[in-house]
Amino acid sequence: MDIDMTQLKVVGDELGVSVDTLVDAIEVALLKAYAQVPGAIRGARVTVNQTSGQVVVLAPEVDEEGNVIGEFDDTPAHFGRIATATVRSIIAQRLRDADDAKVFGRFKDATGQLVSGRVVQSADRRLVKVDLGDDIEAVLPPEEQVPGDNYEHGTPLRAYVIEVARAHAGAQVRLSRTHPGLVQRLFEKEVPQIADGLVEIKAIAREAGHRTKIAVVSHDPDVAAVAACIGKMGARVRSVMAELNGEKIDIVDWSSDPTRFVANALSPAKVGNVTVVDERAKMVRVIVPDYQLSLAIGKEGQNARLAARLTGWKIDIKSDTASGTNVIGQGSRPDRAW
Repeated sequence: MDIDMTQLKVVGDELGVSVDTLVDAIEVALLKAYAQVPGAIRGARVTVNQTSGQVVVLAPEVDEEGNVIGEFDDTPAHFGRIATATVRSIIAQRLRDADDAKVFGRFKDATGQLVSGRVVQSADRRLVKVDLGDDIEAVLPPEEQVPGDNYEHGTPLRAYVIEVARAHAGAQVRLSRTHPGLVQRLFEKEVPQIADGLVEIKAIAREAGHRTKIAVVSHDPDVAAVAACIGKMGARVRSVMAELNGEKIDIVDWSSDPTRFVANALSPAKVGNVTVVDERAKMVRVIVPDYQLSLAIGKEGQNARLAARLTGWKIDIKSDTASGTNVIGQGSRPDRAW
């Protein structure tokens, strides 16, 4: 059989691969195919004439003593069909390799970054695919999706890159809409003081689709960290909330003092007193006015739970009435521990 060398050169130019490289790959693949043919001779080789495109299997010719004295043409009669399929397979694989290289080259350093794209239809409705442009598709696995988000075909979407990896099926970009890093990157886009390093996000605790708490600190005495993140008339935080489909966001001041940090983290509740119970176990006890107890705990414990995750401290919450006074007595029991 003959290979169309003109067409092979066109393919090579499109892929940025030399004809020599393609021919080498074809020869190796054809030799493997020949080895499966009944009666194949060991030590044979396959050659592709780069001028004519002719494919020949050359097998060693040996004398009676087993010495190689030359070569002869042992190309099987049906080898043309095998060769055609092999060439197609090689080209298809090279195309996949080129696509993988494009994806990996563009996104290999994108882990932890924010990307924008559009939702595209997928055979598996649980696995959302996102078109990132340049014929590159990323995946948004079910566990990284937020209930209530709109994943209809064509919907614009911003997401957080959690992994860029080479897999059996090729290079893959995995996205997340639930990762706390998504909130951080969105604030970096909206708040110039964060992008400039004047304000730093120290911690984030998130229950995606419901509520997020972020702790911020200013590195400039003339900049109020919380106010900078909220923006004029709340414009900046509202923009982030809109991107997260209305997810509530509490922005609080970070502090190196755990009692102050915990008090801030329980916002919007007003805290009366915070005491470190066990520094080694990182546990504090919080006293709140009776009328603030439900607000401090939050619906189904969400406010207290997020505050504990944000600060890294276990939080014992008690009301004034339960404590008797604003000081915890020995043997008193907490209303709830988080």
